[in-house]
Amino acid sequence: MQNQVQLVSSFEALIECSFQGEVNAICWKRDLSGDFSELINQLELSENMRELEPEDLLALDLSEAGKQARAILLQDLQRLKAHGAAPVLNLIQSYERDHSFPFFPRDVYSFHVDRSPIPSETFLCTYHGEASEIIANAEAKQKILIPEIRAQLREVFEGDDEGFDAFLSENFFDLHYQVLENTQATSLGIGNLWKLAIEHPESAVAPCVHRAPLEKVGEKRLLLIC
Repeated sequence: MQNQVQLVSSFEALIECSFQGEVNAICWKRDLSGDFSELINQLELSENMRELEPEDLLALDLSEAGKQARAILLQDLQRLKAHGAAPVLNLIQSYERDHSFPFFPRDVYSFHVDRSPIPSETFLCTYHGEASEIIANAEAKQKILIPEIRAQLREVFEGDDEGFDAFLSENFFDLHYQVLENTQATSLGIGNLWKLAIEHPESAVAPCVHRAPLEKVGEKRLLLIC
């Protein structure tokens, strides 16, 4: 995993640093000040997930520690928007689970890669709650290449062999990975801003295999992603 991750010391370095060789995850490691739990405790969450707008944060009556946390969130959003990204700040109780194929869940709790038709990357930061995880590409295998799983998918597909690969791609089966035995995932930690490689036509590196963590009961996650 050490060869896969590169550490940087600033936002500018995070943006300028390129994926190359085995490196497909770049981390601006930070120890953030402020009380993010104060924000979370004041924000209403009536469903499993809520997208927060800057106006939602600015409307909160906060202590000095809460104001510090809010300023960090607003600055991160602004930085990424100025870079041309479209960051989203989510307050999460849990994600929706996929039960369409019991033998092959395709939700974000499954190790997967992101894909785009144009050059892009994924930025993310967990400010509170359980952090996302990544796995070394050598420690995971694309699920559609596992004979038992591929055979089950072939039974589901009703077309001929020529259309099978398109079926796998169109339904995102090809994005999901199974971790090899005795493999330990790497937590992305709290407060660190990450840039992860994704699958796109011009990518020179393998996409970063990652997943959302299972949330602790009663604990909300605060996540920035784009």
